[in-house]
Amino acid sequence: MALIGDGVMAVVRPQNAALAWKHGPAPWKRFMGELQERPLLTRTIGTLQIIGGIWWALRQEGED
Repeated sequence: MALIGDGVMAVVRPQNAALAWKHGPAPWKRFMGELQERPLLTRTIGTLQIIGGIWWALRQEGED
């Protein structure tokens, strides 16, 4: 659920989504800064997160 929620946030508000995760080691902060400046890339990653999260949930459901 967190993966899907974070993906939705990245698709709807890409600059804010990257800013929300801009804490941690220096390489991570630089990466989040790059994502904040590239909203299309952030939205693409967010879309992949949503797809991956749904795929993962459906796969878990099939194992029960």
